[in-house]
Amino acid sequence: MTPHNASGPSRWSDLDRPPLNATALRRGLLHEGGLWTSVDVVQRTGSTNSDLVARAASGEVGEGAVLVAEEQTAGRGRLDRRWTAPPRSGLFFSVLLRPAEVPLERWGWLPLLTGVAVATGLSRAAGVDTALKWPNDLLVTVGGEERKAGGILAERAGEDGVVVGVGLNVTLRADELPVPQAGSLALADAVSTDRDTLLRSVLRSLETWYDRWRSAGGDPVTSTLQETYAAGCATLGRQVRAELPGDRALVGEAVAIDGDGRLVIATAEGTREAVGAGDIVHLRPA
Repeated sequence: MTPHNASGPSRWSDLDRPPLNATALRRGLLHEGGLWTSVDVVQRTGSTNSDLVARAASGEVGEGAVLVAEEQTAGRGRLDRRWTAPPRSGLFFSVLLRPAEVPLERWGWLPLLTGVAVATGLSRAAGVDTALKWPNDLLVTVGGEERKAGGILAERAGEDGVVVGVGLNVTLRADELPVPQAGSLALADAVSTDRDTLLRSVLRSLETWYDRWRSAGGDPVTSTLQETYAAGCATLGRQVRAELPGDRALVGEAVAIDGDGRLVIATAEGTREAVGAGDIVHLRPA
């Protein structure tokens, strides 16, 4: 941490990035019979996902625990990619879920469910259309171009739990972008970048979707999750290249999300293949 001194500004002096109000968040999110059972905000940590997995293993927290960091120093995306951003410039949080009523084979829907919930919550609170890139990227439009503003990572927490982490760029400025393809809610002209408001909206949306999915026994059709995800998925209808395990690549049109949450790709040879894991590249039209 850089100490405050007379010769330079403190790292906490950015007035556009006020700290989260943990007390107000708890007041707005914790209620009798609700999903969320605890909300903790830490100033700095390596990874909220790793921390919450450890807390779950120790029995320190139960389902509905929310852990938020003002800054992550070792945040991870898929394929162990690093995720870093300036302090208080985004939302970096993880939640612990224990969907006992849902068969294990349907737990793969949780990252997609979280994507739908985040997009829904941001639409309400930020006035920003957030598209979903399969399986777990959050896209916004900046200057007419799709940019990645966030991502989702789900990890098992013991035999009966899943920790789902979300990283979202909120006030990141153009000169702070880690790569040119990145974006933020501010760059996408959000009507609000108040992180307290955004986090409450996203977590309420996540609670609604999770309850609906769990009540349906994880059925993606009955819960309307499959059709809602497909409607908001920017990958469908596009030419894509799927970079698969074992150095294999598959090129074709993304045509559907199947009942297991996999991306179905139709190739030029007339075959269809469902992809459950891999990196997806949106190809530009020829």
